[in-house]
Amino acid sequence: MSEPLTRQEVAKVAELAMLELSEDELITFTGQLAAVLEHAQDIDDLDVGDVPPTNHPYPLTNVFRDDVIEELDDIRTEVLAAAPESEDGQFRVPPALGEED
Repeated sequence: MSEPLTRQEVAKVAELAMLELSEDELITFTGQLAAVLEHAQDIDDLDVGDVPPTNHPYPLTNVFRDDVIEELDDIRTEVLAAAPESEDGQFRVPPALGEED
């Protein structure tokens, strides 16, 4: 930052954030916010032109299995046979929220 952060600027930010700060808090936060902004400026000044974009620091890849369609009619029949009620290849359950058939 070229100009130091002022107490009035911190008071304005606090007002916009609807924070009520005491005079001691304004003094403390002025120094802290100035340090944060100075650090942000240091990061902004870094030359990262040769750094490739990345979303993760390690070269990880997901391992997925192939999708294989399997016929599940035997399993479906067995499961539906164990259900208290079934209809059209689906579980039949009591109405929800007082709904009627």
